[in-house]
Amino acid sequence: MADSFRLQFSLIKRVLQFRFDAGTSRGVLKTREVFWIKATHPDFPERVGWGEAAPLVGLSPDYREDFERVITAQLEKLAQETWAEDLDSVLHQVKSRVPFDLPSLRFGVEMALLDWIQGGIKKFFPNPFYDQKKPILINGLIWMGDRDFMLEQIDQKLKEGFDCIKMKIGAIDFEQELALLSYIRKQYSKDQIILRVDANGAFSPMEAMNKLGQLAELDIHSIEQPIRAGQWAEMRKLCRETPLPIALDEELIGTKEKELLLDTLKPQHIILKPTLLGGFLETQQWISLAEERGIGWWMTSALESNIGLNAISQLASSYDPKIPQGLGTGKLYHNNLASPLEIEKGQIRYGDRLWENPA
Repeated sequence: MADSFRLQFSLIKRVLQFRFDAGTSRGVLKTREVFWIKATHPDFPERVGWGEAAPLVGLSPDYREDFERVITAQLEKLAQETWAEDLDSVLHQVKSRVPFDLPSLRFGVEMALLDWIQGGIKKFFPNPFYDQKKPILINGLIWMGDRDFMLEQIDQKLKEGFDCIKMKIGAIDFEQELALLSYIRKQYSKDQIILRVDANGAFSPMEAMNKLGQLAELDIHSIEQPIRAGQWAEMRKLCRETPLPIALDEELIGTKEKELLLDTLKPQHIILKPTLLGGFLETQQWISLAEERGIGWWMTSALESNIGLNAISQLASSYDPKIPQGLGTGKLYHNNLASPLEIEKGQIRYGDRLWENPA
């Protein structure tokens, strides 16, 4: 094969059906649209690279009614590009060709190209998750809902062997949420079960510090995005004075000034969602800047299908993470793409099952 090549791109849409009403701070999700990007070359018909563009309602900069039309036009332009076989060069080329405000498309194109270059085997670059079938620790996610629904989820996750639980808060009365967290903490110490909470910006700046103090009494590992994004002065103060570590999530989305954000707010952790940040390269850059500053991080999926989840898992694995990642979303859908991804005892692994053909 030549050192450079052109590829053809096509698009497949699937509407994923949740197994339950997935409560978030932005409403209840019942379905989820994803767009699978197929990369092919006429001289190598058996080799197919797959990517996924999956903008998330209420969060993704590229969530828009005309998304399918916009990305179809972008893929037509990309079909005129000449690509090198060097993985790093490809990532930088995608960054220069796909607009910053289309982060999920960037990620999907990166995936499809890297998969095709690697032989069309759902691998993107060397990583222990794929190459050695090394599992990744993950947290068990507790979705928003009424008290009984959340309690049922907690019991199920503990039964399944998770030793890191992440609970979304801000949907029901805060005292009830504290009671649910206390329920876990009375059974398990912080050395037995790691507790994370995700407020999705639900607290007001006025009430946030008081609530952080109450959460800290339960030995909470961290809280994601206690107040809504964009309130830098208030968030900086919280990060400086907080009694428990703060992890920024929505704050990163759509932000070009990475260094300015990290140096101004000085968070204890950041949450990395490649679909929302713009893919492999953008996420790698966030990690590099965070590690230079002693800021912790972990990676989280953003309700992608198994194609996207596989890519995020491989990216996380390439850093050999020692703390649980947020990669437990593969079982959310009735009609997810069948894949080798397996979740068992608080870990995700790449098993032996064959991939379902997305077409």
